[in-house]
Amino acid sequence: MSTDRRALAAVAVVSFFWGTTYIVSRFSIDYISGLYLASLRNLLAGALIIVFFMLRGHALPARGELIKSAFLGLIMIAISSGLSLWSVEFIPGSLAALIGATIPLWIAVFSLSRGRQPSIRLVAGLLTGFAGIAVIFFDHLHELFVADFRTGIFLAASSCVTWAAASVYTSRVRLKLGLLYGVGWQMLFAGLFLFAACAFTGRVIDLASMPAPGWGGVLYLTFIGSVLTYSCYIYAIRNLPPARVGVYAYINPVVAVILGNIWLGEKFTVVIGLGTAITLTGVYLVNTAFRHTESRRP
Repeated sequence: MSTDRRALAAVAVVSFFWGTTYIVSRFSIDYISGLYLASLRNLLAGALIIVFFMLRGHALPARGELIKSAFLGLIMIAISSGLSLWSVEFIPGSLAALIGATIPLWIAVFSLSRGRQPSIRLVAGLLTGFAGIAVIFFDHLHELFVADFRTGIFLAASSCVTWAAASVYTSRVRLKLGLLYGVGWQMLFAGLFLFAACAFTGRVIDLASMPAPGWGGVLYLTFIGSVLTYSCYIYAIRNLPPARVGVYAYINPVVAVILGNIWLGEKFTVVIGLGTAITLTGVYLVNTAFRHTESRRP
């Protein structure tokens, strides 16, 4: 198989399996809290990646690189991942995935706040994307009167906003480590931060007594949702243009909505389908606006 075909296969893996993580997370919440699930997922995945690279001869990073990794792990993974997995304690996994699809929209908002010149396509994309979310919530109007549902929406939206803000404002922070090795350290530190939060809030449980389905969720999110998908994503971005890799952002929420409906019986209506299509159209317009701007730079 050629490198190009392997890279496309890697994109297919990311597109499908990252979409499944929202549903597996929602399933796992019956056995373990969202924050503790996020902690274990990142601790285990980070440790596995680090051990893999160190066995292949990579040295322990310098102190400065570890400090940068801890900083990025906190603001890029711990906060965003923790809030996202916490949110599915209160809302369906498919809805969390649809909200997660707005991250490119928020990145555009924060980019504008840093002086980026808006184009007509970018503004149209933002308006279209957020209009799509409004259509989705139209089908959940009665649930907005439920406090737990509002909490879940707030947590999921905050996850997107914090990830987008961190992506924009830390874009100049560079690690000398390889991409995946660096991600491993960021995951490990993120897991430690999340574990501390769980210990402080009393969310740590006796893992020996956790039922097999709970462990199944933890292991799936560790090996499939983190190690496999991140490895495939990094391989893809090294071998394909960003536009071809970025297709995963449009497939993830669709996978989550379909699996959520089939596996967990989560609600799917014509209105939600229409809102999803409108939101993803907005994301597409924003992404193409960014690529158009980048292509015109000297």
